[in-house]
Amino acid sequence: MATLLYRLGRASFRHRRLVLALWLAVLAVTGIGAVVFMGPTASNFTMPGTESQRALDSLAKHFPQAAGATGTIVVAAPEGAQLTAPQNQAAVQALTKEAGTLPGVVAAVDPFKIGALSPDGRYALIQVQFAGRSDDVTDAQRAAYEKAGGAAESAGLRVEHGGEIMSGEPEIGSTEALGVAVAAVVLIVTFGSLVAAGMTLLNALIGLGVGMAGLFALSGAVQLTATAPVLALMLGLAVGIDYSLFITSRHRQNLLDGLEPEEAAGRAVGTAGSAVVFAGATVVIALAGLSVVNVPFLTVMGLAASATVAVAVLVAITLQPALLGFAGRRILARRHRAAPEAGASGRAGFGFRWAYLVTRWRAVFIIAGVLGLAALAVPAKDMRLALPDAGTASENSAARKAYDLIAEGFGPGFNGRLAAVVTGDSPEATGLAAKQAATLIQGTKGVVAVTPPQLNALKTTALLAVIPSTGPTDAATETLVQDIRAKVANLDGAEVALTGQTAIGIDVSEKLSAALPIYLLLVVGLSVLLLMLVFRSVLVPIKAALGFLLTVGATFGITVAVFQWGWLAGLLGLDTPGPLVSFLPILLIGILFGLAMDYQVFLVSRMREDFVHGNTAEQATISGMGHGARVVTAAALIMISVFAGFVLLDDPIIKSMGFALAIGVVIDAFVVRMTIVPAVMSLLSDKAWWLPRWLSRVLPNVDIEGEQLRVHLDGEASKVAVHN
Repeated sequence: MATLLYRLGRASFRHRRLVLALWLAVLAVTGIGAVVFMGPTASNFTMPGTESQRALDSLAKHFPQAAGATGTIVVAAPEGAQLTAPQNQAAVQALTKEAGTLPGVVAAVDPFKIGALSPDGRYALIQVQFAGRSDDVTDAQRAAYEKAGGAAESAGLRVEHGGEIMSGEPEIGSTEALGVAVAAVVLIVTFGSLVAAGMTLLNALIGLGVGMAGLFALSGAVQLTATAPVLALMLGLAVGIDYSLFITSRHRQNLLDGLEPEEAAGRAVGTAGSAVVFAGATVVIALAGLSVVNVPFLTVMGLAASATVAVAVLVAITLQPALLGFAGRRILARRHRAAPEAGASGRAGFGFRWAYLVTRWRAVFIIAGVLGLAALAVPAKDMRLALPDAGTASENSAARKAYDLIAEGFGPGFNGRLAAVVTGDSPEATGLAAKQAATLIQGTKGVVAVTPPQLNALKTTALLAVIPSTGPTDAATETLVQDIRAKVANLDGAEVALTGQTAIGIDVSEKLSAALPIYLLLVVGLSVLLLMLVFRSVLVPIKAALGFLLTVGATFGITVAVFQWGWLAGLLGLDTPGPLVSFLPILLIGILFGLAMDYQVFLVSRMREDFVHGNTAEQATISGMGHGARVVTAAALIMISVFAGFVLLDDPIIKSMGFALAIGVVIDAFVVRMTIVPAVMSLLSDKAWWLPRWLSRVLPNVDIEGEQLRVHLDGEASKVAVHN
C-alpha cells in the first residue's frame, strides 16, 4: 500500500492544478446539491420493534387525530390569585380559542372543561393537538405557537409554551469557528510557519465542505436526525485537520532530511499517508459498525459521520500533496528553507526527553497510569441512560420554563405522562379492556391519575393518559412502566401498549444498554485483528485493546461524575444533572475506538518502522515517541479544542458528546498512547513484535511502515547508478 500511495502522492504533487480544480469542482457540485436537495432533519428518536413504537404506529393508523405532535401551554396566576377568578378564566379561555386557530393545530382543549387545573387553582394546562408529528411542524407553525398568549400576559398571567414540538435542531453558532481558530494557533506553534498552518487548514476545510455538502444533499432522500450533521461536522473537522497535519509534518521532516519537494511529498503520503488510510478506515468501520445494533437513527448517525471521515482521508492523500506542491519549500520555517542537510530533523526535543523518562521509569508510569484510570472509571458503575427531556435543557429556554412551571404546579409526573393504547378485536372488547386497563393502571404504585378512555371513531382503539408521580427520567418511572406492562399484558380480547415520549425514551435506553457490551466486544475484537494485520504482532494489538478499555472506562466515569452526579457542572453551563443520553456510550465507543487507533497507528507505526529498519526495540520506542510526540500532541490538542467548543452549546446531547469526546482524547492521547504504551513497549522489548511463523505466513503484509517502499526506492536508485 505504501508504494501505491507514494505514487499517488507524487502524481498529485506533479498535477497539483488539476487535483485542486477537481476538488473545487466536487465542492461546487455537492454545494449546489445541498441547496437544491436538502431535506428537513428529525428531532425525535424512533425505535422500530419496541412496544412504544408499535403503539405509536397503531395510533397513527387507527387514531390519527391523536397521533400528531402535542404542545402544552402552561398558564399561572400571580401568587395568591386563582385562575377561576372571572377575569382570569376569561383570559385562559380566550387563549385556548386563540391556540385552536393557530396554523397546523387541530384542537386546543379548554382546561376548565377537563379539570386540567392544579389543586390550588393557580395553574392550568392547555393541551394543543397538531395535525402532523413533531418533525412535520414547520418553523412558522412553531413560532406562531410560541407567540400565542400575549393578551393573557397583558392580563397579568404567566404563559409558558412547552410540549414535544418545542424540540428542534441544535444551533451550532460559532463553536466550529472557535475550534478552527484554536486549531490555527496550534498549527502555527507546531510548524512555525503560516504557510504550513494555512495549507493544512485549507485542505481540511475543503474536505469538510465536500463531506457536509454531500451529506445535506442526501438528506432529501435519507431522514437525518438533528444531531447527525453536528456529529459529522465535529468529526469531519477534527480528523480532517489531524490527517492533513500528519502528512504535512512528515513532508516537512523529509524536506529537512534533504529530499526534493516532490519526492518528500510522495514519501510523506507513502508513509504517513498509509497510517492515515488505516486510521481513517478504522474510524469508518467502527462508525459504520453501529448498524449492527439495528437502531435506525444510530445507523444513520454512524454512516453520516463515517462518510465525512472517508472524505477527509481522500482529501488528505490527494489534495494535501497538491497543496504542498504550491507551497514548495515555503512550507518550512524561514530558517530551514535554505538547502537543509540530510538528517537535519534531529533527535532533540520534548518528545525524546519524555520517551527517555518513560522508558527509564516504565514500571512507575505503568502502575500509576493504570491505577489512575481505573480510579477515574469508578463512577461509571452508576451510569444511567435516558433520552433527554426539557428538564435538562437550558434554564433560559422556553421548553425548560414550561417544564419547571408544570412541575411546580402539578408535580413532576405531569412532565412524564404515559399513553396507554388499547386495541381490541371489536368495539365491545375494546371498551371492556379499556376499563379494565384503567382500573389496573390506577391501582399501580406510582400512578397519580388515569384519564377516562378516549375512543376513536370506530371504537376499536382507546387512548388513556397515565400520570406518574415521578419525572420522565426518574428511575422510579422506568420501574413503573415495567409494572404497568406486566399488569396489562394478558387482558382478553385486546392488546394494551404503553407509548409517549417517556415510554419511547425508556425503550430506547433499554435496547441500547443491552447492545452496549456486544458492540464493545465487537470493537475490541476488531481492534486486535486490524492491529495484528498492520503491526504483525500479537502483543501490540492486545496492549492497544487493553489501553482502549482503560480510555473508555475513565471517560465514562468522568462523564457520569459531571453530567449525572453534577460535579463541576456549573463550570460547563450544565443547569441540571441527569442520566446520560442513551446513545452516548455506544456512540462514544465507536468514535473513541477510531481516534484511539489514530494515535496508536501514528506512534507505533514509527516504532515499527525503526525496528524493521534495524534499530533495537528500545531505540525504536524512543525514536517513534521522539519523532511522533510533537505532531500527536498537536493533533490531540486540535481534536480537544474542536470537541470542547461544542460544550458551549445548550443542547444536552451535543454538550455531553463534545465533553466526553474531548476528555476521551485527553486520556487516550496523553495518558494511554504517549505514556502507558511506550512504557509497556519498553518493558516488552523485542517480545512486543513476536508473531508465530504460521500466522506470519497467513497474514497479508500491508506494509504500513514503508519497508517495501524503501526497497522499491533503493532498487530505483541502484538502476540509476548502474545506468550512469
